[in-house]
Amino acid sequence: MKTRFLASLAALLTTPLAASQPVMFCERPLTAQPIAENTWMVEGLREELSTSNCGHIGNQAFIATPNGVILIDSGSSPRFGEALKTLIAQHTSLPVRWVLNTHHHPDHFFGNAAFGEAEHLTLASTRGLMARDREALIDNVERLTGRSLARSHIALPDTIEAGEVTLGNYPLTLYAMSGHSGGDLVIMDHATDVLFLGDMGFYQRAAATAHSPGLQQWQEELNDLRALKARIAVPGHGPSAPPETVLEQTAHYLTWLDQRLSDVASEGLGANHALAIEIPDAFNTIALTEYEFTRSVMQLYPHYEARLLWGTPQ
Repeated sequence: MKTRFLASLAALLTTPLAASQPVMFCERPLTAQPIAENTWMVEGLREELSTSNCGHIGNQAFIATPNGVILIDSGSSPRFGEALKTLIAQHTSLPVRWVLNTHHHPDHFFGNAAFGEAEHLTLASTRGLMARDREALIDNVERLTGRSLARSHIALPDTIEAGEVTLGNYPLTLYAMSGHSGGDLVIMDHATDVLFLGDMGFYQRAAATAHSPGLQQWQEELNDLRALKARIAVPGHGPSAPPETVLEQTAHYLTWLDQRLSDVASEGLGANHALAIEIPDAFNTIALTEYEFTRSVMQLYPHYEARLLWGTPQ
């Protein structure tokens, strides 16, 4: 049944055959990697926001359906969104009709403005976080990338509920989670068995934890995701890989981080003691481990102290 569906879908889609110029952003070429039938991923750089990458650090993905393109996350600026729009047009002549934003971090939704004719959608919890943090996030992106953003162009998406949905006539299953940011949308495409994790999954890049409501909650939700029968996973950062590979690496890192913070807090020691550790070999090959570990200690350790040292509910 699935094979017949994909064959029918492929017959309906039109892909430009003419050679095209490379799409450039911040003096680097953008590429779209095919990961399934009519499905592509654009991998961001495994770096932090900076002037040298102009903010292209998060992943995007797009699905060409008979009624238009579904874009999953749009990048960190309207300018990047325009480059992404050009790149998508090199792979399908169909317009982007839907943009799904997985969470409220700027590298995943600030490019929405380039897709003004599309319907922009996210979870209600995510939209609330976008409204709360938008101005501060714009300030931070401008400061780190050295590029100004047109604030009026960074609008909030409409809301969509988790569950079985149909965009045009294309079915998807949406899952509402919160472990990474407080409002995280995970998307399953059963037609191709591709799981779009957003930042619930990081691969070959250390997990960012600034807005996590709790590492143990994140871990519990990763366990739920393991039960899904997917063939390939697209993380929010890093390359695509089998779901168990992405989820296991994310979970392994979070387990180690949670245990480190818990151990030091239980001993009544300060954040400097938490930082005074050699990064395990298992994480030394992952991008930004020392950077993200330092950030996580500074952001999360006070909560561990309050809970484990003073018994304050968190």
